[in-house]
Amino acid sequence: MKSKLQVLDQGISTITKDGIEYICITDIARYKKSDRTDDLIRNWLRNRNTIEFLGIWEQLNNPDFKPVEFDGFKKEAGLNSFTLTPKQWIESTNAIGLISKQGRYGGTYAQKDIAFEFASWISVEFKLYLIKEFQRLKETEFQQLGWDIRRNLAKVNYHIHTDAIKENLLPDKLTRQQISFVYASEADLLNMALFGITAKQWRDENPALKGNMRDHANVYQLVCLANMESLNAHFIDQKIPQSQRLEQLNNLAIRQMSVLVQNATVKQLNVEE
Repeated sequence: MKSKLQVLDQGISTITKDGIEYICITDIARYKKSDRTDDLIRNWLRNRNTIEFLGIWEQLNNPDFKPVEFDGFKKEAGLNSFTLTPKQWIESTNAIGLISKQGRYGGTYAQKDIAFEFASWISVEFKLYLIKEFQRLKETEFQQLGWDIRRNLAKVNYHIHTDAIKENLLPDKLTRQQISFVYASEADLLNMALFGITAKQWRDENPALKGNMRDHANVYQLVCLANMESLNAHFIDQKIPQSQRLEQLNNLAIRQMSVLVQNATVKQLNVEE
């Protein structure tokens, strides 16, 4: 989802890609000269200090960055004949600090630290306002995230006890026959420990449902499953036989799901009071 900053009456788009936040430096350039944004960005890229800054940022944050190509640009930077576009920089060095986008939200986007550097080149005043507005946006997003988490947890806590009864959250105690059966799939090992059936058995019993049993699991089962995966990996490292791991994981699932139900019961009583 695109976010938009308002800095000195100039709208600034932002995006997130692969966990990295980017700010549209084309929008920043519009603050200076709205009809020559590409020229401003290319002129900024011609600067030797800019090339060095971009190169160091990539070396710190991008393991796939190409240092040889970077050195070539650094040697030419500052010469009257030197020209460089964002697309050339990205394609030549495999850079991730800049993004060149086409289409409706087209333009050049830069990782926030790089964008602040460009804003400083455009206007120190604009840079300071941009940083302040960006921080305000992050605080708003954090507050909204916290509110969403609290709201969702409140709903979950209220319904967990009835869900546990209705959806049979507590796995059944496995029989000795189930425990002695060696499963070829470690995924099915966890499925059996938590759900009491294999993936194939679930599909056979639910032919009308799409996906697999984990797609239809609730949040508590998924949390328990994640814990079991970590513990199973530890058991594997310890060379514990699969049949023993299955029994221990089943006991873990029973204990964890029991705790969830008990805690939810207490929280539900608090809500009702």
